Amino acid sequence: ESLQQYTIIVADTGDIEAIKKYKPVDATTNPSLILSASKLPAYKHLVSEAVEYAKSEGKGSSLEAIVSLAMDRLAVNFGVEISKIVPGVVS
Repeated sequence: ESLQQYTIIVADTGDIEAIKKYKPVDATTNPSLILSASKLPAYKHLVSEAVEYAKSEGKGSSLEAIVSLAMDRLAVNFGVEISKIVPGVVS
């Protein structure tokens, strides 16, 4: 909290709980941070939704295409959740 008096807080993580805790103005993430966060039990529901979405939307596609669709959806799921918390830019 004292740091917020002197600077703008920007989160660089995929951990949604950490973002809630530190209340940054903006947030950024990347595939490796999303991968790391997706291994945490708290975000299992985001992973499960992404897999189910990919299976449904990718019916008849190759396994590689379904996995790619799931990964894209997972990134979107994390982005949506982060954007619910962060008032500024999420990238």
